[in-house]
Amino acid sequence: MINRSVCSAIFLSLLLFPGTLFAGGNTYPCATNYPIVLAHGMGATDDMLGVIDYWWGIEGALEDEGANVYVTAVNCMDSTANKAIQFKRQYLQVLAVTGKSKANIIGHSHGTIYTRYAISNLGLASKVASHTSMCGPHRGSAVADVIINVLPDSGKWLVGAALDVVYAFLLGDSNPNSLANAYDVSRPYMNNVFNPNTPNMAGVYYQSWATKIKTMTPDLVLQPTWLLLLFYEGANDGLVSVNSAKWGSFRGTEEGAWWAGGVSHINAINHFFGITPGFDAPQFYVDIVSDLKNKGY
Repeated sequence: MINRSVCSAIFLSLLLFPGTLFAGGNTYPCATNYPIVLAHGMGATDDMLGVIDYWWGIEGALEDEGANVYVTAVNCMDSTANKAIQFKRQYLQVLAVTGKSKANIIGHSHGTIYTRYAISNLGLASKVASHTSMCGPHRGSAVADVIINVLPDSGKWLVGAALDVVYAFLLGDSNPNSLANAYDVSRPYMNNVFNPNTPNMAGVYYQSWATKIKTMTPDLVLQPTWLLLLFYEGANDGLVSVNSAKWGSFRGTEEGAWWAGGVSHINAINHFFGITPGFDAPQFYVDIVSDLKNKGY
């Protein structure tokens, strides 16, 4: 028998926080109609070396607020088309497991590109509710252009082959193709080949965000590429320019506290380990998913 004090506690909880005792209710801000599928970018995977989560603290934050979250994992380095095939297979598995007809895709970096390819060219359009892009190189990146153009043809092959060995043995890629990955995010390819052949599909809500380094980044590793992109493309996050990140409904640029150096491409997924003044990555994604819920997705 439940005693009087327990009954009083339950009544008080329902009065002050309605819906907190009964999971699945619409009171959770991230309880979307469709599950959330997170798609990682290039050069990394969902669980790096079995230690570092790509979406550092973000998946848990979304689940705590009622979201049903699934994390996909494709080759770290490969062509956009090959990654899209891998993504589609996992995406359909998510729909089968959840029994849902659609899902909401949130991609970061190259994860925004191979998911667009899967939607437009691999028949996923009718099975996708929304596509959210974070720091996506939709118009390519001058960083890729420079790497491709600086190396001689023989050097490209050698560097690509060396990277393939690293990603195959250390991060578990299956037949990686680092050189193809570089070409596929170059500006000429994205603007002249990819985008004309990968249009937005009717019935899918597309939105995007950018991040921006203002003076320097706390992770430091992207400082040189930030300066390179600043020269070629203007405001950027160290790997992708603000202009390139705009796709669909552009929702804005995150740059952190006024006194801080900015928000880098890596800070956008809460690395290195959540230290970004003025930018709370887990809360940022909670706000994104909460907004998707409010839009009926």
